[in-house]
Amino acid sequence: MKLEIGQKAPDFETINQDGNTVKLSDFAGKKIVLYFYPKDNTRTCTTQACNLRDNYAALQAKGYTVLGVSIDTAKSHKKFQTKFELPFDLLDDSSMKMVNDYGVWAEKMMYGKTYMGTLRMTFLIDEKGIITDIIEKVESKKHFEQIAA
Repeated sequence: MKLEIGQKAPDFETINQDGNTVKLSDFAGKKIVLYFYPKDNTRTCTTQACNLRDNYAALQAKGYTVLGVSIDTAKSHKKFQTKFELPFDLLDDSSMKMVNDYGVWAEKMMYGKTYMGTLRMTFLIDEKGIITDIIEKVESKKHFEQIAA
């Protein structure tokens, strides 16, 4: 399923790195940066997360809550969050419900081999739960700039 700008963001309920339940409805009245990334503790994903960490105050000043999502477990997320001092929640999507609902589970290619994996994509969601922007070609080193643009 391909999501579009102006569409209601798919609802979700999962746990964060601390095992606490997190639902889209928890953020009613708030803007969200919902970013999907392939894997904790990999070079490009770490660069992306640290770019958001380093610009977190500016994102908060713009009214955004940041949520990272991968198919890693809460335990893996906790280690990643602690190691890189990430000030935002990382959501456990080991059930793969979110990657499927948001259409970011797709065929990818690396070193000439195709495989299924999580696309690096970001959804900006407004206070009413409507998708206001979709960043399909995330640049890990410039992710904040892409969001702020």
